Amino acid sequence: MITKFWRGAALAAALTFAASAADMGAARTDHKTKQVGEVKIFYREAGSPARPTIVLLHGYPSSSHMFRNLIPILAARYHVVAPDLPGFGYSDQPAVDKFDYTFARLTDLMDDFLSGIGVEKYSLYAFDYGAPISFRLFVKHPERVQAIISQNGNAYEAGLSPFWAEYLVPYWNERNPETEKKARELLTLGITKFQYSKGFRNPDNVSPDTYTLDQMNLDRPGNQDIQLALFYDYRTNVKQYPQWHEALRKVKPPVLAVWGKNDPIFSPPGAEAFKKDLPAAEIRLLDTGHFALEEDLDPIANYILAFLAKHVR
Repeated sequence: MITKFWRGAALAAALTFAASAADMGAARTDHKTKQVGEVKIFYREAGSPARPTIVLLHGYPSSSHMFRNLIPILAARYHVVAPDLPGFGYSDQPAVDKFDYTFARLTDLMDDFLSGIGVEKYSLYAFDYGAPISFRLFVKHPERVQAIISQNGNAYEAGLSPFWAEYLVPYWNERNPETEKKARELLTLGITKFQYSKGFRNPDNVSPDTYTLDQMNLDRPGNQDIQLALFYDYRTNVKQYPQWHEALRKVKPPVLAVWGKNDPIFSPPGAEAFKKDLPAAEIRLLDTGHFALEEDLDPIANYILAFLAKHVR
């Protein structure tokens, strides 16, 4: 009798949990592809398309894989789309003589991708390379952007740490074999692991799958040429900062800046600088590094859900 009771209680609890999970939309992340012009884009999608959409844009040297744990949490309340940029993850990587690897081109491609899958309005999660693409999309289509979440996604010179002067500013000033040699150091496993460990309270929180998969991407034939092209073009983003700031002041979108404050690449003043143009911006600094989701997934997700609940319907 007692055994039957506990079996029945356990079955009821399991069914209740399963129903709850289904109601929250946390059952599945779909893995899809979409042809956009000459490039096939891989993307992860979860949650009902009838709900407001959040577009998660990854950074260097990662892919939508970095959002693997965040997507199910957000999908409980939102429609979530996370594409891989060309040259990253599972998306196509056309050769540099076949595709223009600039942030302007990536922005146009992401614009066409979102239109192609029927997404007309969205909030943007801007991380690393995803930040300049997000702010370019915002300037291009301010009426479509419902909110901006910057997770170590820079838009101000104040956020450029000394890392940039050491590795990339000389490359921007004069592109030659010597400056390229320094930029090529960024393509090594040591630097990839550095981005997943520097500033973390406990680097053991980071799965080795992260930097291993990223390095496999960088080591594909032809990929380093792609990355060098994007390293060089990043200078155009810095030149666009004043345009982005003007758009922020004019449109006043809701902005949440939730940053790992120990990031060796984008420093905390870059998060705090949003207040200059948007006094209502929410700034949250966490005691972690660049890939903050690896260590502080739960607080970041909670900040995002609370922020979107206030601003997006």
